[in-house]
Amino acid sequence: MPKLLVVFYSRTGNTARLADAIVEGARSVRFAEVDARRLEDLAPEETVAASASWAESREALRGRYRTLASVEELVGYDAIVFGSPGRYGVMAAELKLLFDQCGPLWTRGALVDKVGSAFTTVQTAHGGHETTLWSIMTPMATLGMIVVPPGYTEPAMFAGGSPFGATATTGRGKRGDSIPDADLAAARVQGARVAKVAEWVRHAKSHEAPSHGHHHHH
Repeated sequence: MPKLLVVFYSRTGNTARLADAIVEGARSVRFAEVDARRLEDLAPEETVAASASWAESREALRGRYRTLASVEELVGYDAIVFGSPGRYGVMAAELKLLFDQCGPLWTRGALVDKVGSAFTTVQTAHGGHETTLWSIMTPMATLGMIVVPPGYTEPAMFAGGSPFGATATTGRGKRGDSIPDADLAAARVQGARVAKVAEWVRHAKSHEAPSHGHHHHH
């Protein structure tokens, strides 16, 4: 029974919408346990309060998703799918901070051999979808995770998303209901694929000889 965590930052709800589709896809895999957690805004309270739409969408997101309590929560999962809107072609500061807090986990090899995958939303058609996804996948390599992008594994991947991870072009100022069905379908493919691979890895690990089962990171 693989345990998956979809952890994301979303400001207007677009990235959350893709997260929902990834969760849906992962839950379609038998016995998969899937949780979703949001990351809190780093912007100062007065900045959020000054924008009615931002304050409103934050309240809505807080009502729908539990906030990740601590980076230590990551350790309890077989797979982690990280999502963020693109900011200047890379992940948002909120997600970067989560990776920056992984130092203690890296030191003890706590994320080694966990499956990792990435997703993003970007406002403009060629505004950095791929560079944002790679900015999220790069730390996964350092942490020793097994990086599993969706690839062109299903017909849905030719219509939406990207082979590197679920993605959507959201347009300026649109809200979370504006994501095309093709991109949601691609996100579901990604969720299902990550859950399947996580189960293979978990199953194989459970058959390792105990003497080789303990990996120490120096």
